Amino acid sequence: MSGADVTRVVEEAFREEWGRVVATLIRLTGDWDLAEECAQDAFAQALARWPRDGVPRRPGAWLTTAARNRALDRFRRGATEAARLRSIAATPAGPDPEPVEEDHVPDDRLRLMFTCCHPALPLEAQVALTLRTLAGLTTAEIAAAFMVPETTMAQRLVRAKKKIRNAGIPYRVPPAHLLAERTAGVLGVLYVLFTEGYSASGGPSPARPELTAEAIRLARVLTGLMPGEPEAQGLLALMLLQDSRRVARFDAAGDIVTLEFQDRAQWDHDEIDEGLRLLDDALACRRPGPYQVQAAIAACHATALDPDDTDWPQIAGLYAQLARLAPSPVVELNRAVAVAMADGPLAGLRLVDELRAGGALAGHHLLAATRADLLRRLGRTADAAQAYEEALALAPTDAERRYLSRRRAETDGT
Repeated sequence: MSGADVTRVVEEAFREEWGRVVATLIRLTGDWDLAEECAQDAFAQALARWPRDGVPRRPGAWLTTAARNRALDRFRRGATEAARLRSIAATPAGPDPEPVEEDHVPDDRLRLMFTCCHPALPLEAQVALTLRTLAGLTTAEIAAAFMVPETTMAQRLVRAKKKIRNAGIPYRVPPAHLLAERTAGVLGVLYVLFTEGYSASGGPSPARPELTAEAIRLARVLTGLMPGEPEAQGLLALMLLQDSRRVARFDAAGDIVTLEFQDRAQWDHDEIDEGLRLLDDALACRRPGPYQVQAAIAACHATALDPDDTDWPQIAGLYAQLARLAPSPVVELNRAVAVAMADGPLAGLRLVDELRAGGALAGHHLLAATRADLLRRLGRTADAAQAYEEALALAPTDAERRYLSRRRAETDGT
C-alpha cells in the first residue's frame, strides 16, 4: 500500500475512531488534555508505522491500544498518580478492553457526552466541548458552526475543561432522576454533530457522512435510555428524514443537487418510514418542542411525491411555530424561503432584506445566496449577480462554490 493510500486510511480511521479513542482515554486517565494528546500521538504512530507494517485488521483497536500505552508511558515518566497508574496498568492490554459498566451504559462516548453536558457548563460550551472531544472537529470547524471567531471558541473550550476538572464533574451517565436536566445539552450536541456531517462547515467535501451516522447511532442509544422524551424521538426522526436524501443530494461529480431536482426514487424510504413513525410517537405525547417541529417540516418534504406537491403554506406555518419555540436568525431565513415558495419571491425577499438590515447573519453565505435566488426569480438579474458574487466570497466548501458559480453564470446567460 502506497504512502498516499495509508494516509487516506489513517484519515478515515480518524473520522471513525477519534471519539472512541479519546473517550476511552478520558475514562482511563481522567485527564482530557492528556487524552487528546495521546490520541494524536497514536494517529501519528499510525502514519509512521502502517506504511511499513501494514494496516492492522482492526485499526480502531490498534489506535486505542497505542494511545493507552502512550498515556501509561506519560504517567510512568512523571512518577505521579500511582493509584491511577495501577488502574491503567490493570486494564487489559489487548485490542478491545471492556469498558467499565458501573453506570450500565456500555459506550464511553455516551458517558463523554453526558459529562460534557453537565448543567454546570453553559449550553454552548457543552456542545462545543463534545464536538471537539467526541467528534474530533477542529476549533475552527466548531467556531464556524457557532458563527463565532476561532479565538472565542478556543477560550470557551479551555474554560469548559477547567470547569470539569475543578468542579470534579464525574465521567458517567447520570441516574434516571437527573437525566432531564442534561437533555437540552445532549440533544444540542447531537444536532450540531449531525448538521456538521450533513453540510460540512469547511473543507473539500460538502458532507461528512461518518458524522451523520455517528449522530444517528448515538441518538438511537439516547432514545433507548430516555424512552419517554419526545424531543429525543423528534430529533432522531429529524435526522432520519434528512439523512434519507443523502444519496440524492450530490451527483456523480460531487456537485450539489437541490431538493427540487433530486431523484426521489433514490431517497431511503425505510428511513423515511421510521422517521415518520418516531415523529407520530413524539407528537402523541403532546409536548411539542423545536426538534419535533423541525421533524414535521422534514416530513412535509419527505412525503411530497414531487416538488409541486410540497405543502409550502404548512411549512411556512411550521417555521413560524419554530421561531416562537427557538427564535434565531437562521430559522427566520428558512421561514423566508418557505414564505417565498408559498406566497411568491417578493414576499420572501422582504423578509430576507429585513434580516439583512438587522445584521445578525452578516457574513453568512446562505443569506446572500437566498437573496440572490429570490432576485433571480424576480428577474432582477443585475442585483442577483451581485448577490451571487457576495455568496461566492463567503461559501465554505468547494461544492457550494461550484453551485453558486453555475447560478451566477445563469444571470448573464453564460
